[in-house]
Amino acid sequence: MSRLAARFSADSVGRLGNAPTMEATMTVSSAPSAPSERSLSELAAELRRRGMRLTPQRERVMAAVTTLVHATPEQVFQAVPEVDLTTVYRTLEVLEEIGLLAHTHLGHGAPSYRLASDDHVHVVCHTCAKVVDAPPGLADELVRRLREERDFILDLSHFTVFGTCSDCAATTTEGARTEGARSHRAGPGDADA
Repeated sequence: MSRLAARFSADSVGRLGNAPTMEATMTVSSAPSAPSERSLSELAAELRRRGMRLTPQRERVMAAVTTLVHATPEQVFQAVPEVDLTTVYRTLEVLEEIGLLAHTHLGHGAPSYRLASDDHVHVVCHTCAKVVDAPPGLADELVRRLREERDFILDLSHFTVFGTCSDCAATTTEGARTEGARSHRAGPGDADA
């Protein structure tokens, strides 16, 4: 977990305007995390300590990730269109290098960025792509067993579990029951079955 987390005043997050919500393929089912407790000046100090400065672009990108919770570079760009897409990518990389952001892969395609201090396991539905944040303790037994039995240390920041959410499972089960009922009614040799 990062020792420095960013906090943005309502003023800096508010500058995002009406940031678009996550696309349907990246819906977060849990409540969005509130910005952490560090001030914008502390973020600026950490950047200065590393020979960097807090630019308006860095401030906006960080605020967008904080607001969106899980965000691909393209989603950040949509939230802050006044920042060039190349700058968004570079800024995400810099903020990850200094420990403020972390990325994970929630499926095929671009990585998803989040605050490094927002520690959780990602659970993604194969069918609807809904992302659910689960507590990191959920994987404790797996972490322990991999360490003890395989001498393997699991990186939970990149740990994503894929499966089927309850909504999609219910729809699939209902669809299978309906299809099963149709095939039972059809007689042998029925072409329309």
